[in-house]
Amino acid sequence: MKKRLLLALVALVALAGTGCDAFHKLNNDHKKSAQGRPYELIVVCPQDKWTGELGDTLRSVLTAPVPYLNQTEPHFDVLRVTERGFSGMVADHRNILKVATDPKLDSTTVAVQYDVTSRPQIVLTLQGPDNRHLTDYVSAHREQLLAVLEKAERDRAIESALRYNETGIQKAILKNFGVEMTVPKGYILAADQPDFLWARFEYPEASQGFFIYSYPYAGKEALTPEALIAARNQFAARIPGPSDGSYMTTSELFVPGYRIFKLEGRVWIEMRGFWDVEGDFMGGPYVSYTTVDERTGRVFTLDCYVYSPHLHKRNFMRGVEHLLYLVKFPD
Repeated sequence: MKKRLLLALVALVALAGTGCDAFHKLNNDHKKSAQGRPYELIVVCPQDKWTGELGDTLRSVLTAPVPYLNQTEPHFDVLRVTERGFSGMVADHRNILKVATDPKLDSTTVAVQYDVTSRPQIVLTLQGPDNRHLTDYVSAHREQLLAVLEKAERDRAIESALRYNETGIQKAILKNFGVEMTVPKGYILAADQPDFLWARFEYPEASQGFFIYSYPYAGKEALTPEALIAARNQFAARIPGPSDGSYMTTSELFVPGYRIFKLEGRVWIEMRGFWDVEGDFMGGPYVSYTTVDERTGRVFTLDCYVYSPHLHKRNFMRGVEHLLYLVKFPD
């Protein structure tokens, strides 16, 4: 039983690049709308477990700081309730983690359910014979637990973008780069050039944006961190700052993170860091995704940034991170 449920959890993580498949079969359901804000999580857990080592371990996983943000923000905003308080609107929350012990169990198990009482909703049920087994399980599978919960949030964003999107920007991306990309509603096209496109989403006190650029692939040396930063600075300089002569650049105060991963069979390079404005006082976090388009022999980069000097940045960053899952290269 444990092996089957663990495989189910791993399989859900492996599906992280498949868009909103977890929900598409439920489009015709007439369930009530899920409650709660994005990246908010209800943990259903008895008081004795929550105030002990198990609770400490759960908090260390679920509220661990998100890396590469200007301020400390947790992966999830956790709200804990007891079984007695788990009713009404609380039971209809978008993200739920139930924790319980059952002495009859031989080992810890985890079950994943979707849209139990509302939609879109994910409910994780974590059961073990005692607190020690539960604590050890959470510690050993922290990355998978976070990935499943984060995928549920990403699927909701993808589903919304597929329903409401900016067709004009999508056509410009296809024309310039030969790549299909669904752009969520609200973005406006700020620059449209054959090798560079910039779109932004403006809020009263924050801004999300992305720019796409492409250039000839000159071999593996073009994909080193130094080469990617140099290319980023070359194209980011086309994004003007608020004062005359100012422009975006990559901050030199922090070394960007560098990661290679596969998504739907395609190799990508992720870089995370911070951007500044040369000639002015602005900045924030960014994440870029780079791949080689073998059809054209060119490097393709989707570069996403957030400017939010007064508000928390986690949800804005998650929003631009989801854009990668809306990119589709021709077969």
